[in-house]
Amino acid sequence: MLDFPRWKILFILLVCAFGLVSAMPNAFGPSYARAVPSWLPSQTINLGLDLQGGAHILLSVDRASIVQQQVEALDDSVREQLRAARDPDGRRIRLTGRARVQGDRVTFTLADPSQLAIIRPLLDEIPQPIGNDPLTGAPGLERTVTISTVDATGEVTLALNPAGIDERVSFAVQQSIEVVRRRIDETGTREPTIQRQGEDRILVQVPGADNAQQIKEIIQTTAKLTFHLVDLNVSPEDIARNRVPPGTKVLPSRDLGGELIAIKTRAMIEGDELVDARATFQENQPVVSIQFNTSGARRFGDVTTQNVGRPFAIVLDDEIVSAPRINEPIRGGSAIISGRFTVQEADNLAVLLRAGALPAKLNVLEERTVGPDLGADSIQAGKLAALLGLAAVIVFIIVSYGWFGVVANVALVVNLALIAGLLSALQATLTLPGIAGIVLTIGMAVDANVLVFERIREEVRLGKTPFAAVDGGYRSALSTIFDANITTLIAAALLFQFGSGPVKGFAVTLGIGIVTSVFTAIMVTRMIISLWLKRTRPKALSI
Repeated sequence: MLDFPRWKILFILLVCAFGLVSAMPNAFGPSYARAVPSWLPSQTINLGLDLQGGAHILLSVDRASIVQQQVEALDDSVREQLRAARDPDGRRIRLTGRARVQGDRVTFTLADPSQLAIIRPLLDEIPQPIGNDPLTGAPGLERTVTISTVDATGEVTLALNPAGIDERVSFAVQQSIEVVRRRIDETGTREPTIQRQGEDRILVQVPGADNAQQIKEIIQTTAKLTFHLVDLNVSPEDIARNRVPPGTKVLPSRDLGGELIAIKTRAMIEGDELVDARATFQENQPVVSIQFNTSGARRFGDVTTQNVGRPFAIVLDDEIVSAPRINEPIRGGSAIISGRFTVQEADNLAVLLRAGALPAKLNVLEERTVGPDLGADSIQAGKLAALLGLAAVIVFIIVSYGWFGVVANVALVVNLALIAGLLSALQATLTLPGIAGIVLTIGMAVDANVLVFERIREEVRLGKTPFAAVDGGYRSALSTIFDANITTLIAAALLFQFGSGPVKGFAVTLGIGIVTSVFTAIMVTRMIISLWLKRTRPKALSI
């Protein structure tokens, strides 16, 4: 146990040097990172929301908006299927009035009830990304067909499958987390916490955010970008009288001060074809330059070629940003979005378009802003607690074990450096509970040394020589040390796996502290004591 070859001594020294060098940027601040060579560690520990302040926002995915999106998609699919259908006599499928969208259902009435048998297989072909009916296996729909015997008309009702809606909500939450993460990363924020809570909630914590309102606006904006042709057959009088034909919808125009414009419901091209978006200037006005991918550029070029001379609308979140006229085919896959933006609005829009659109609306359930002053007080209190705990442990261990206590204290300082170095290297986020974990580790760090030293005392009482007493003490205590720390490490792993937020921060620092304290107790103190014994060869131990 006391045999330390040179390679082992070198390994221990390298690990200790790594901890000290990695921890130094936290002691000297940003000036140190700028002064040292690039190959040396210069990263510091990331501080959590409770230590440096920032924004805490709890969001929920709007279930009603998801249902509305799917029902509208279903309505469009029904229209498309029936528009091209013919009965055996070559007659078109005609409806009595418009299809009615209510809640999670689409209802329409056939002018000729005898055509019900014809449309059943057509409805089975409607694509719906909402899961399967558990009873029939139909793609996301529960189909209920009722025939009115009073007026001899056929009424068909298509309802979304509730299980499929739950599946879609779950998917929307996962997709929203990724979109929100990309949006916040685009703002340059380091180490945000974005995680799922429950079935339809998302927790967002952005440490160091100095503009919580801007963060909230960036998160909440759906950023669904689409391009539509303007319906020139609908006059302003028709819009005023709400006489809009099927396949056309009316939206307000931001560029024209809220004036209503009729556009085709079906989009020419959608924002998911974008690969880049940048805020820039055109004629001294802030605009957003967008770039399509290969397929999007081809589609955009084809549509603009076929509709030269017609206006088209750029729609963002059900608002027409601008409605320019297509003067010539737009090829090359690039375009400009203008719309009386401020510089900040253009920057935010570019961020949103680069990150992608949210699959559904996000509602804010809870919003808190933590000031940096509170975080500074927490850091100061944590430092004080750590220093007091360290001082108390140092005094106690020296009084109890003398020279051996001094060695244990050297290992304790190395242990703290290793914890800080690992947290910096891993870019872990330190929270207030994490500081509690470090303070707890200070007390636990000497446990292994206490076990060893007490075993050595017993060996000395039995009359063994110093070498034999130290060797026997380490051999006897080794299994106990591993058992005690492994059980604590398992608890820390469970806290990390099943906990969230501050609990995870506590588990990370506790787990790292356990590993480093075992290393310093078994390797560092044993190496120092072994080298001291071989150099001084004492005839008796004072412990």
